Amino acid sequence: MSEDTTNLGQVIRIDDERVRDYLRNAVRGSVEETLNAMLEVETERLCNAGRYERTEARRDTRAGSYRRKLGTQAGEVELKIPKLRQQNLRDGDHRTLPSPVIRACPTTLP
Repeated sequence: MSEDTTNLGQVIRIDDERVRDYLRNAVRGSVEETLNAMLEVETERLCNAGRYERTEARRDTRAGSYRRKLGTQAGEVELKIPKLRQQNLRDGDHRTLPSPVIRACPTTLP
C-alpha cells in the first residue's frame, strides 16, 4: 500500500516555467487587446461615428492605421494606431488620447 502512494506522487507534475509562460502571454495579450480597444473607442469619439457608420454628425473619417510596438511590464505589445483624415491622435492636445495610453507611452506624444 505504501508503494502505491509513492507512485501517485509522480502522477501530477506542474511545470512552473510553462505555467509562467502561459500566464505571461495571457496577460500580454489582454494588455494588447485593452489598449487597442481604447484606441478604437477614442477614434470613434473623435469621429463622432463608429466604423462604417453613416451619420450627419460625423466629424472625421478614417484613413487606415499603422502599427507600433510598445514595451510594457507584461511584455512587448503591438498597437494598431488609427489614422484620421482631418484630426490627429498625436496632436498637442493630450486629451485626444485616452489617459492610460498617455501614461503607458508618453514617448508617442510630440
